[in-house]
Amino acid sequence: MSTHAKRERLILADLLESSGPEAPTLCEGWKARDLAAHVVVRERRADAAGGLVLKALAPRLDRVQGEFISKPYEELIQLIRTGPPRMSPYALKQVDEAANTVEFYIHAEDLRRALPQWTPRELDSVFQDALWKRMESMARVFGRKSPVGLVLRRPNGQTVVARKGTPVVTVTGEPNELVLYASGRQRVAQVEEEGEKEAVARAHDAELGI
Repeated sequence: MSTHAKRERLILADLLESSGPEAPTLCEGWKARDLAAHVVVRERRADAAGGLVLKALAPRLDRVQGEFISKPYEELIQLIRTGPPRMSPYALKQVDEAANTVEFYIHAEDLRRALPQWTPRELDSVFQDALWKRMESMARVFGRKSPVGLVLRRPNGQTVVARKGTPVVTVTGEPNELVLYASGRQRVAQVEEEGEKEAVARAHDAELGI
């Protein structure tokens, strides 16, 4: 596993452990146990994980997810810590870095920011650049459901278009906050939104993300 993905994996596992299975998350209807099961199924059960993007496979995903939710919570956390099985695509370093760095960061924040008195996590510039690189490649996917044009901008002026169209809303923030905004966590993302008032409201309430 690569450096960023491995670190974020362990941070997520530690948060799941310290929070406990009944802890709230930002994922509607999910507690920490549900989130842990999701992470395990995603990288260990490719036969079911397709339901995350294909509606036809959703019933199978729900069934398999339920099976993992019923497992001991400690077992789920250990499966996350040890990483995917050797035959999983996620066992490849390049895939792990590309797919899991952002995934694990987001889900760690799903736990942290669900608490009423959360505080921002300090991130180094190297990790912020890594998140921005992923944001550049994933922006169109995250923003495809936006009802308005959507531009994401770093404080240093770097921008990426998540959705073409008018009116345009420009969202400015550090890469980690833009990742959260674009993945559907607008209400907890520390960003500035610029544009027509109605357009900003529509973007803020949109179902962004995969």
